[in-house]
Order: sequence, then structure tokens, then C-alpha cells
Amino acid sequence: MPTKVHSHSHAEIAARLDTADRLCARRGSRLTPLRRLVLETLLRHHGSLKAYELLDALRAAQPGAAPPTVYRALDFLTEQGLIHRLDAINAWSACTDAGGQPHDVLVVCTRCGSVAELSDPDLGRRLAACVAQAGFALNGQETELRALCSRCRQD
Repeated sequence: MPTKVHSHSHAEIAARLDTADRLCARRGSRLTPLRRLVLETLLRHHGSLKAYELLDALRAAQPGAAPPTVYRALDFLTEQGLIHRLDAINAWSACTDAGGQPHDVLVVCTRCGSVAELSDPDLGRRLAACVAQAGFALNGQETELRALCSRCRQD
């Protein structure tokens, strides 16, 4: 299973923002300036941010940013597949390859918030089959695993 890693170069972030603009337009929605700023902030931050950490970071560029508008932007970006909602740590992380293949597994470090996006379609199919045997149907594509990254295991 290949691991996707965050890239922090200005050109890469600009390219990801352009991809997000195009995806939203193709879907009939709009990447407003605040949504774009939220996405850019998450792209620049390695790992994940909790909502109020994100709000503090945004207030440097947009002093009037308020929790309801940030939460609406987070909901929109999650629905568009541009960011991940990380239930394990109550935070959000930018999708490293928005517009690419869906991720079957998100591995979240519960100590530092770093995230690895993994793809294994066979695992996803096996999991869906197990869930179906229990009488349920998956309503999402991602499974979130709680773990400690190699850096945090050394601490």
C-alpha cells in the first residue's frame, strides 16, 4: 500500500488549489475565498489541525473569521473530497491528492496528528463484504486507524 506524503512547496500548493478550483467548478460549486484560505492553511500545515487551531491560523489573514463560517467551509471541503475529517483526533487534514483515487485507509497519529493516506482496493472490498455479512452497507469509503507515527513512537 503506497503512502501519500504531504508536500509543502509553493508550486505544489498552488497546483492543488487550482485543482480544487477546477473540481468545484466542474461539480457546480465554488471555492470561495474563505474556503480557499481554509484549504490553503491545511495544505501548508503538515498533519492536521483542530477547528480552533485552524481558526487561530486563519485570523492572521482574515481577522473576522468566526467559528460558524469556518465550520461551514470545513463541511464544504469535506463534502468535495478536498480534506479529511479525522474523528480519531477531532481534526481536519488536507487530502494530498484531491481529484485522484479514493483512499481506503487513513492512518492518524493520535499524538502529533500526522496522517498517511493509503489505498488498497482489495482491503476495501473485503471490508465491505464483512460489513454486508453483518447486515450493513458502508456509506463512506475511508476507514480511519488510530496509530503512533515512527517519530512519536521514539519519544
